Amino acid sequence: MKFDVRNMQWTREPLDYTIQENQVEIVTRPFTDLWQRTYYHFRNDNAPVFQMHTNEKYFSFTVKTEFEREHRFDQCGIVIYLDSENWLKASVEYENENYQHLGSVVTNHGYSDWATTEIDASIKEIWYRLSRREDDYCMECSKDGIKYSQMRICHMWNGGEDINFGIYACSPEDSTFKARFTNMEITECMWRAHDGQEPD
Repeated sequence: MKFDVRNMQWTREPLDYTIQENQVEIVTRPFTDLWQRTYYHFRNDNAPVFQMHTNEKYFSFTVKTEFEREHRFDQCGIVIYLDSENWLKASVEYENENYQHLGSVVTNHGYSDWATTEIDASIKEIWYRLSRREDDYCMECSKDGIKYSQMRICHMWNGGEDINFGIYACSPEDSTFKARFTNMEITECMWRAHDGQEPD
């Protein structure tokens, strides 16, 4: 499987966008987000998502994100969006002039979680790598596209067959910004098989 931007489709379109061979720019709409139920109790399902379809069970997808955000909760990153109640995402979410949240959300059967760590607000670009091993997934991030650090390993209850995966950007409050996605690539699975404790 090779990356080809022509194989990607919008689940929802942003305010504006440009698409080139290996670059996508997204201008977000205000009041767009992805979240389901947990803790906040609200349900948001209107973020623009640009994805491709696959039945490949083992692969990795990498992308570099660049962004100029100045408003709380503005975010962009990678996504697997199956339907409104089953998806995952990894992104940087702006908080204030001092820090932002580098994190990931996994939503299974209509309930979201959120795992985060604080990073400096001066960071304006991040690489992501999403890897699949059947219905298990690994999300990683990098400052240079060479050395990756694990963000999380997770399971998607509805993610064992055909999936859609790609990129997203959104502005949950009354704001808009431009996100740029480049260096998109699909490779063999870079998340190696576990070589430790044997399964039960």
